[in-house]
Amino acid sequence: MQLQANKYRTHTCGQLRAEDAGQIAVLSGWVQTNRDMGGVIFIDLRDKHGVTQVVFDPKSGASPELLAEAGKLRGEWVVRIDGPVRVRPDGTRNDRLPTGMVEVVAASITVLNKAKTPPIEIRDDLKANDDIRLEFRYLDLRRNVMQQLLSMRAKSNQIARSTLCDLGFTEVETPFMVKYTPGGARNFLVPSRLNKGKFYALAESPQLFKQLLMVAGTDRYFQLVRCFRDEDLRIDRQPEFTQLDIEMSFVEQDDIFNVVETVLARLLKELKGVEIKLPFERLPFDDSMRRFGNDKPDRRFGLEHIELTELVRKFDGGGVKLMKMAIDSKGIVKAICVPPECELP
Repeated sequence: MQLQANKYRTHTCGQLRAEDAGQIAVLSGWVQTNRDMGGVIFIDLRDKHGVTQVVFDPKSGASPELLAEAGKLRGEWVVRIDGPVRVRPDGTRNDRLPTGMVEVVAASITVLNKAKTPPIEIRDDLKANDDIRLEFRYLDLRRNVMQQLLSMRAKSNQIARSTLCDLGFTEVETPFMVKYTPGGARNFLVPSRLNKGKFYALAESPQLFKQLLMVAGTDRYFQLVRCFRDEDLRIDRQPEFTQLDIEMSFVEQDDIFNVVETVLARLLKELKGVEIKLPFERLPFDDSMRRFGNDKPDRRFGLEHIELTELVRKFDGGGVKLMKMAIDSKGIVKAICVPPECELP
């Protein structure tokens, strides 16, 4: 990432490399660690882009006053540091960090903000109760893994938008507050201040607006839209969530499949570098239910259902009352074959 230099930073904390040695760098960020190694002080300075090691060394010109100031630094203090970039001496390089070949030799330091000892550690392998993480969300979000998730979400939205625009779609923003429409999920209601006793409903989806746009001749519409549903929590449903909404005119089923597959393939390629062969394998509903007992099977599971109805009928239930009852009531009997190498709970 290229930044426009200003008084706070010329580089991010994840940007410096060996070829930058000799440059004067200005960095701003959070103090990750502070290590006093017998008169030479090292701090790891962090921002959302990475971590850079900064050294305060009397042999490199650090004054007693600068060393004293560096010794006061504590975790999560926000500081500005400037100094020359140098390649780390042999044996001190950190191959686990993109910036591990270099360090900044501090020439000056400015404390922008002090911090109390945080109630949770700012580390990717944090072991903390979810309630604590949510209470101190601003700290939890400082962790690199959380920043990566935010960046991935933003990038996925950008990829979806650009892909659909390339396919001739128009993005249209639809209202959140609408007239209550019966049917479907239960709506959240918002009282109207100007119309006493009247309420807006928060849209559970933009369904009516999609239909309006299609009748109006928009032809191809999409929206990354927030949806609201006043329902009990389920494994795949929350009170509010974001969905990629698509509507198309003058199309057949395969046209819809092709658009969705194109978006998914591009997302996986650009986010994860995974190439997916198109078109996706498609299962008729009846085959999916027969083989997996589900209209959206997880194919990684691999244990397909094997129908034993006729075999069980031939042996009159095989002495198993439950199977006999199923057959007598015109049901079916299925089994899965579990290989010996599979561990069952």
